[in-house]
Amino acid sequence: MNPFFAEILRSIETELDRSRQTFILSNHYDQLEKQRTFIDTLLQLGADGVIMSPAIGTPPEDIKMAEENGLPAVLIARSVEGADVPVFRGDDSYGMGLATNHLISLGHRRIAMIGGTDQTSTGRDRYQGYVVAMEAAGLEVKPHWRIPGPRTKQAGFESSGQFLALKDKPTAAVCWNDLVAIGLMNGIARAGLVPGVDVSVTGYDDLEEAAIATPALTTVWNGQREVGRRAARVLLDRLNGATVRASQELIKPELHVRQSTGKPVERG
Repeated sequence: MNPFFAEILRSIETELDRSRQTFILSNHYDQLEKQRTFIDTLLQLGADGVIMSPAIGTPPEDIKMAEENGLPAVLIARSVEGADVPVFRGDDSYGMGLATNHLISLGHRRIAMIGGTDQTSTGRDRYQGYVVAMEAAGLEVKPHWRIPGPRTKQAGFESSGQFLALKDKPTAAVCWNDLVAIGLMNGIARAGLVPGVDVSVTGYDDLEEAAIATPALTTVWNGQREVGRRAARVLLDRLNGATVRASQELIKPELHVRQSTGKPVERG
């Protein structure tokens, strides 16, 4: 449902094709029971392995159970504390720090963060990157400047009213992903303001849509194709009997500056 994962899947499929492997896809929609049902189905079908972005609340015991029943696992995008398997994801704290520091360098001092949840490693790490960058610049981090939750364009759009109503009027927002950022910009425009001029907005993931948004979105490339390629490669190595370290590998993000960010403008 999220183009971020579509880009990961594209590279997984390309890598698996080279080994004449195919995959079965399931969206768990962050429903733990749906994820467990799919894992059970894979075990019944005799699948070779599983690449998963774990649902919110996934206990390490679920992953251990799959491993003990002959279903090697590799995690992508999110990690699970205590799961002794390879993990591939972007360095979310560093990447959100890039976006926040970019806004600070333009002169912004009141920066909100919109989207994400502390229930996932991704949400926790991106918020940490924002907080660390703000504090390193000597800027206050006000709790009400964080609007948690939004992960879609619709939710980003709906959060624009709350963001614009903040009494101390932040001049910029770092968004949890590109979908939230594009939705927020649409809401800002609907309110009669110009995104990138009146309010600066950054996204995260650098989806294909980011470059053609209006205005073109300043965002953080999160290495999704590289995440997919490496995850598939490691799973294939495990299936071929190679010894693979159960460690977390972080892909280093890159900031791509476009038109949605500029110098701060005070709103009346």
